[in-house]
Amino acid sequence: MTVIILTRMGKKKRPFYRVVVTDSRKRRDGGWIESIGYHDPMSTTDSIKLDKETNAYWEKVGAKPSEKVKKLAEKA
Repeated sequence: MTVIILTRMGKKKRPFYRVVVTDSRKRRDGGWIESIGYHDPMSTTDSIKLDKETNAYWEKVGAKPSEKVKKLAEKA
């Protein structure tokens, strides 16, 4: 099954997340199919960028977003 999740990037105590489409059997930081956005919780503006068209496409073809990704999509 295909899922839309956050994968952690960045330094220790300075997280940066990418919103990615991946296979559910892979690990959180394993390989992914496509990167569709990012989330930087440490910036002063709590920046969120999400390609809504690509997100809608992947949901249409059956990818299931995680709870956190659903919340971020509402904000973006």
